[in-house]
Amino acid sequence: MARVEIYDTTLRDGAQGEGISFSVEDKLKIAQRLDQMGFDYIEGGWPGSNPKDNEFFQRAQDIKWQNAKLSAFGSTRRVGIKANEDQNLQTILATKVKVAAIVGKAWDFHVTNALQTTLEENLDMVADSIAFLSAQGLEVIFDAEHFFDGYKHNPAYALEVLRVAAQAGAHVVVLCDTNGGSLPWEVEKATKAAVGAVKVPVGIHVHNDAGLAVANSLVAVQAGSTHVQGTINGYGERCGNADLCSIIPNLQLKAGKSCLTEESLGQLTRLSNFVSEMANQAPNDKQPFVGRSVFSHKGGLHVSALMRHPETYEHVAPESVGNRRRVLVSELSGVATIAYKAQEYDISLEQGTAGLRGVLEVIKDLEYQGYQFEGAEASFEIMLRKSLGLYSPFFQLEGLRVIIEKRHQEEEPITEATVKVRVNDQSLHTVAEGNGPVNALDNALRKALEEVYPRLNQIWLTDYKVRVLNERRGTGAKVRVLIESTDGTQSWGTVGVSTNLIEASWRALVDSIEYGLMHTQRAYDAGVQIAP
Repeated sequence: MARVEIYDTTLRDGAQGEGISFSVEDKLKIAQRLDQMGFDYIEGGWPGSNPKDNEFFQRAQDIKWQNAKLSAFGSTRRVGIKANEDQNLQTILATKVKVAAIVGKAWDFHVTNALQTTLEENLDMVADSIAFLSAQGLEVIFDAEHFFDGYKHNPAYALEVLRVAAQAGAHVVVLCDTNGGSLPWEVEKATKAAVGAVKVPVGIHVHNDAGLAVANSLVAVQAGSTHVQGTINGYGERCGNADLCSIIPNLQLKAGKSCLTEESLGQLTRLSNFVSEMANQAPNDKQPFVGRSVFSHKGGLHVSALMRHPETYEHVAPESVGNRRRVLVSELSGVATIAYKAQEYDISLEQGTAGLRGVLEVIKDLEYQGYQFEGAEASFEIMLRKSLGLYSPFFQLEGLRVIIEKRHQEEEPITEATVKVRVNDQSLHTVAEGNGPVNALDNALRKALEEVYPRLNQIWLTDYKVRVLNERRGTGAKVRVLIESTDGTQSWGTVGVSTNLIEASWRALVDSIEYGLMHTQRAYDAGVQIAP
C-alpha cells in the first residue's frame, strides 16, 4: 500500500481561524496527541512572530517525540539581504527543530506587486533560503504560495520556482492553493505538471474557500502528490484549511493509501473532539466521518435494512474511525427502529409483538404533541420501559409549588420551590431557593431525595434549553424543554413539553434524575466506579 505523508498545521494555520486561540499548554497537548497518533509532521508555529510560539518551541525541546517531526514555519529571506543575515531564518535555527517549512512566492503577480521585486530576485530568495537551512542540517519543506493561481497565469514561472527549490535542497515542494479557489480539474492538471517538473516529492496544501479543499487534496494525491498538509477539523483562516479528518479516512479506507495505523485511525473521532475542546469550539455534528450525526439513522426503512446489513446505508464502518452508529427515534420511526433501540437497552422485544407497535403509536403521538427524542434518548428509554411495564419509579410526586417574589423594581426576584414526594412509604417535604424556578425546583427535589439516594450528588445538570413550539400563540404557546445532565462518565438528554414552562421543565428534570439514578444503580450493581 503506497504511503502518503501527513503534515498537520493545526497549531499555525488552524490557529488563524476566527474565534480560535490556543494557549501554549493547548498547543503542547495537541502536538503530543498528534505524535501519539502517528502523524508524520507537526507544524508548531512561526517562531519569532509572537511570544506564544517562542515558548512552545522552547518547551517542545524537552519532549521526546515518538513518531512526528516537529516543524517550524517561516518565509524566504527578505529582499536585498543574504539568507544568513535574515532574522526570520535565524529564529528558525534557534528553535533547534529538524524541519523547517519555508513559504515563497510562486505567482509572478505576487512577486512584482506584493514583494515589489523582480522575478529573478524571487528565485534567488527561494534558493538562498533553502540552501542556507539545508546547510545547517535541516530538512526543508518548501511551500509554493499561490502556486495554482501562478500556474494559471504563468505556468513556466510557477514551475521554475519549484525547480529552483528542489535544486537548492528542498525535501518536498508543496503546491499551495492559498486563496482556496481552484477547481479539482485545475488542481489535477497543475499537480501532474509539477510532478513531471521536479525529482523530489510533491505535496499539497489547500484552503476551503470554494468548499473543495478535501476534494482538491484527494485529486492531487491521485495526480502524484505524496505529502498532504491540512488541519484537524478543517480549522483555518477564512473558510478554513483542508480537513485531515476527512482526507485521512478517504485516502486510507477508499483510495488504498497508508496514512496512519489502523489503531490510530480508530481514534480519529476522539482526536477531532479533543482538538475541538482545546479550540473551545462546538464539534460539528455533520462533519464527515467524525461528526455525531454522520452515522445516525432516522427513517424506519433505513433502520430495518441496517439491522440486516449495515453497509446498506453506511459507506464505511463507524468503528473504523472511532465513531458509533446512532438510531434516532421520531415520528418517522418504524418497528425496526424501536426493536433496535430495545436491543440497545438490553430489552427483549420481538418485532411482531403488540407491545412494539403500541410503543410506536405512543412515540408518534408524543412527537405530534411537540416531544423530540433525538436529543433526549434518556426520556425515550424511560418511556419505553414504562410502556412495557418494565419501569419502577424512584419517587412519586405528591405536590409542588413555586413562588416568585419581586420586592423592588431594581432587585432580582426571589424564587422559592416547595416539593413533596413519596419514596416507598416515606413522605419527603422540602423547600429550597434558586436563581430561577427551574433551579429552585432542582434544589428542592435534590434536597428531598439525597438522603434516600446519596448517589444523586454524583449527577448534575449541564445544559438547559427552551424552545417555543407555536410562537403565534404568544405567551400561551407550548414550549419544549431539553435538559442535558451528566454523572462525570456519561451524558444524557431528557425532554418535557407543556404550555406551562414550569411543568415542561419539571418533566424533563424528573426524567433526568430518574435516568441518572437508574444508570448509577446499574453501574453499582455491576461494580463499576462512577466518577465523583
